[in-house]
Amino acid sequence: MHGLINRAIQRFVVDSYGTETWVEAARIADLGFVEFESMLTYDDEVTPAVLNAVSFVLNRDRDEVMEDIGTYLVSHPNVEALRRLLRFGGVNFVEFLHSLDDLPDRARLAVSDLKLPRIELQDHAPGHFSLICQSSLDGYGHVMMGVLRAMADDYGVLAVLEHAGSGDGVETISISLIETEFAEGRSFDLGARAI
Repeated sequence: MHGLINRAIQRFVVDSYGTETWVEAARIADLGFVEFESMLTYDDEVTPAVLNAVSFVLNRDRDEVMEDIGTYLVSHPNVEALRRLLRFGGVNFVEFLHSLDDLPDRARLAVSDLKLPRIELQDHAPGHFSLICQSSLDGYGHVMMGVLRAMADDYGVLAVLEHAGSGDGVETISISLIETEFAEGRSFDLGARAI
């Protein structure tokens, strides 16, 4: 698994629960270290071990933790770049949803060796969609649920999301748009702010 994925889990724990919590999770996962390197590749079994350890330390269901990680990736100020990448997908939430099929390719433009799981949006009727997530990492659909919830808030949309099940490495998320102009969305400019 790419180090960026594992580093994101580490940053989520540190930013949300503190360094001590992360150090304890790293110990339980038997990592032998406490800092993931973003540009290294780790054995595939490391990521599930870390997620299980984090869930144990937080005394929370792993699916809930994974959804919180997805929300963190879009809403926390320390990871603003990902929100910007996602917002380039469309001027409204429906356009954003339709851009998700291209997300793994867009991510590879930024980091050439980053392989995100395959996702596919299915359009059933106006305002009703399914997002199909195909991943070797069990629970990836829950990460996408967190991302979608945060992005719906970002666009000011009221949406009902439901994890509709999993099997054979495929997870399905049901998406129903209730109100596309429910609230004022967060501001977004195409150009990054000068520092």
